Amino acid sequence: MNPFKDRKDAGEKLARALEKYKGQNTLVLAIPRGGVEVGYRVAQYLNASFSILVSRKLPFPDNPEAGFGAIAEDGSTFLFEHAALWLAKEKMAKIIGQQKREIQRRIFALRQDQPLPEIAGQVVILVDDGLAMGSTMRAAINLCKKKGARKIIVAVPVSGEDVAEEIGEIVDEITVLIKPAFFRAVAQAYMNWYDVSDQEVIEIMEKWREQHQNEAPS
Repeated sequence: MNPFKDRKDAGEKLARALEKYKGQNTLVLAIPRGGVEVGYRVAQYLNASFSILVSRKLPFPDNPEAGFGAIAEDGSTFLFEHAALWLAKEKMAKIIGQQKREIQRRIFALRQDQPLPEIAGQVVILVDDGLAMGSTMRAAINLCKKKGARKIIVAVPVSGEDVAEEIGEIVDEITVLIKPAFFRAVAQAYMNWYDVSDQEVIEIMEKWREQHQNEAPS
């Protein structure tokens, strides 16, 4: 069963679940690349400020789909408890360095090298297209806490029950539309699932800027 046609559909449904924040001067930060279409739809519906927050999984060398943690663009890091037992420190440091370089590339390409919006004192809604292990979201949460967000809300279309519960314990609020009983991957919730390109993210952000060019920068 695929509850969502695509990320646009998921974003529109997620936005309606966040109705109470409509017009409440919130800041929506999407994790690229998959979270950007979802976050765009949420921000549009809520009349919120919108940008992207770059957070990257720290992948295992022999299994890039799995990871031992994640790092956000300010260096905020989340490591799974036994990460140090799985990889040597030198190997971990090399992978972290690689992902830091990719983060800088994405900031330049996807956010036009612009700084993050002001987070201190803000109600921040962190959006992705789903939570698998949840590591990139946890690193993003750490960044928002360091930067003094007043309230942190995580909003995703799909997650496993355990990860949603764990993340719910470290933020003010979490909204998850579906928690499948046999959850294996975020992709299973979508009829049309594909890897989002840089170009698609760039086009979404350009569309947002065109729609809001007469407003104060978000």
